[in-house]
Amino acid sequence: MQARQARDAARAEVAEGNDPNVAKQEQKRIRRDSQGHTFEKVGAAFLDKQRKEGKSAATLSKTEYHLKLANRDFGRKPISEITSPMVLRCLRKVKAKGNYETAHRLRARIGSIFRYAVASGIAETDPTYALRDALIRPTVKHRAAITDAKALGTLLVAIPLARTIWRFLNLLKNS
Repeated sequence: MQARQARDAARAEVAEGNDPNVAKQEQKRIRRDSQGHTFEKVGAAFLDKQRKEGKSAATLSKTEYHLKLANRDFGRKPISEITSPMVLRCLRKVKAKGNYETAHRLRARIGSIFRYAVASGIAETDPTYALRDALIRPTVKHRAAITDAKALGTLLVAIPLARTIWRFLNLLKNS
């Protein structure tokens, strides 16, 4: 029964001017490509690219951390099958812990990986673009800064002095 249905479908394709073998090969290629290009693998390639670009150890460490967070949710999925709602679920897990800044940075990092995938011809779009305003923006805390040159000089002189006093006190305590 299934063989007859497949035959009839193939004849219908030929009648429309399409070659059923070409369509079948295209489906196989899409399946093969989607299985080989998971988010995890593309993320690793992106991280390798950052290493070759000479990014700092801190940047590489943060990228690895963000990749770990994203890989938990959709690392093994083909990158072409990842949607905005999938990414949003991942971001909301981070946001639920109160880490608003981390959620924003994670969205940006996932977006960087998708843009790398688009540039490499692996993915068609970046699903994080639609999520730009979906997260709570972290509140900025402005910190006091020394703007007076004399006060800055005093601080720079005091730092080595404070270290020396701290070492001396530790020596006394350990004696």
